[in-house]
Amino acid sequence: MKEISIVIPVYNSHECVAEISRQIADALKGIEYEQIMVNDCSKDSSWDEIKKEAEKNPNLIGINLRKNGGQDSAILAGLNYAKGNYVVIMDDDLQHSPYDILKLYEEAKKDFDVVYADFDSKKQKLWKNLGSWFNGKISEIALDKPKNIYLSPFKIICRGVVEEMIKFNNLFPYIDGLIFQVTRNITQIPIEHHKREMGKSNYNLIKSIKVFLRMLFGFSTIPLLLTFYAGMISALAGLGLAVYYVIEYFSGRADVTGWTTLVILLLVLGGMILVSLGIIGKYLGQIYLTQNNCPKFIVREVVGYTAD
Repeated sequence: MKEISIVIPVYNSHECVAEISRQIADALKGIEYEQIMVNDCSKDSSWDEIKKEAEKNPNLIGINLRKNGGQDSAILAGLNYAKGNYVVIMDDDLQHSPYDILKLYEEAKKDFDVVYADFDSKKQKLWKNLGSWFNGKISEIALDKPKNIYLSPFKIICRGVVEEMIKFNNLFPYIDGLIFQVTRNITQIPIEHHKREMGKSNYNLIKSIKVFLRMLFGFSTIPLLLTFYAGMISALAGLGLAVYYVIEYFSGRADVTGWTTLVILLLVLGGMILVSLGIIGKYLGQIYLTQNNCPKFIVREVVGYTAD
């Protein structure tokens, strides 16, 4: 049994593979570890670099996925292969330093299930910082996340929690959502967020929105509740208008005016109905795909892995 497993989703980061492997080996001298790099169908030579490193490093396991399923699906694939008593999840761009793994590990040994890295300042674009802040606020409602916990992609998880997470049967995994479904024994420690030295970020606004929607629809019924409340408000407003127009009619003040109001009401209510149907359809679609046992990830090739 390894003491630490490091799961790293890789996408178009061939420049970082060798360096992150070197730094992990240097940082974890004297510790039984395994490094699991999951190639999420990269368009560059990332998989070739992973195979090359696996030939030199007996601690490295490479997993090549058949199709791009997103970062969370790639991480879940890595978790299924991880054997360590503790499992670290980190990005492939070296903004999470391998030399900070031991800090997370020492804190986790104080009987915490999960330890997040808390970045005081993040060396990334402003819109990403704003997105992280917004996602954190919604997570406080959807996941019952404590206000003081930052959902960092750099974290360490104990073996017992990982074993529960990989039981998740849904086509749309969200790692932090799975963590908060399993445990509340969570803490965080301050860690430096480093500047990216190699390559460029593969995360754009569209991908960030997709991750946010996974959290919102996969682990919360908030959209359905909002739809219900909006419907109730519309129904009450409609009832109020009905009473008003009945009074106007019987008092003899009714005329042909109100065309603009009628059109606006039809447009607003019609739009709300379509949005409501879309939200319900989103949930039904996820249920349908899950019940059809669609795979969360499909592994094409594995190097360096030996089953115990």
